[in-house]
Amino acid sequence: MTTASQAPSLSLTGKKVVVVGGKTGIGLGIARVALAAGATVVVASRRITSLEARPDLAGFQQANLDMRDEAAVRAAFAAIGPFDHLVVTAAPDIGTWGGFMDADMSGVRSYVEGKFLGTWACARYAAPLLGKGGTMTFLSGGMAVRPKLGFTAVTSSFAAVEALSASLAVELAPTRVNTIRPGYVETDMWNFLPAEVRAGMSQQVAASFPARRAGQAEDIAHAALFLMTNPYVTGTVLDVTGGENLVNSIG
Repeated sequence: MTTASQAPSLSLTGKKVVVVGGKTGIGLGIARVALAAGATVVVASRRITSLEARPDLAGFQQANLDMRDEAAVRAAFAAIGPFDHLVVTAAPDIGTWGGFMDADMSGVRSYVEGKFLGTWACARYAAPLLGKGGTMTFLSGGMAVRPKLGFTAVTSSFAAVEALSASLAVELAPTRVNTIRPGYVETDMWNFLPAEVRAGMSQQVAASFPARRAGQAEDIAHAALFLMTNPYVTGTVLDVTGGENLVNSIG
């Protein structure tokens, strides 16, 4: 029988966490929570950002990593060295995916390469560096199970990432591999929309989702911390949606 003293701890003291896509949105939320839990945190992205431009990054180490470039991914992890937990949240920019019947497949190929194969590459080159009790956590989205018109590349990539995590949970055991499937989350990824549209989306979510509020990056970060620290969870997709799957989705 498990006693209270044997319960898993949410502490990451003495651990090193790498968050790919950790400078914005959900990734930044996860990086902040990992840092608060005691970890050394490396935020990896396509460019190094000066602390003058982003003083909020002062507590993190930075790594240069372009998920579309396998050689760059390999070099980035070689430079990072041994660590404990990998979190991959990065994805191609909004609107970069192509349509199913586009004149060519360049947009689709770019998105799939950036999201699915990019996640694969990060996992591939991180795996030999993870210490005992190490984890990988990927990020998908609700469209993995609730497709929307015009988002075939996104839906397919999300579903592929979820399948990848289940496969790697077996192939890389005892390294634990999971995916978080977030619902609507208020982050800067929506900044391409007018402010009134964003406000309307949040109001619609608060009125219709059972949680009665819009998601925040910290909600997803809390789930990531759980997956990093619970030693008996692997090969799962964790819905953090505020109950979005129970109602008609927005959009």
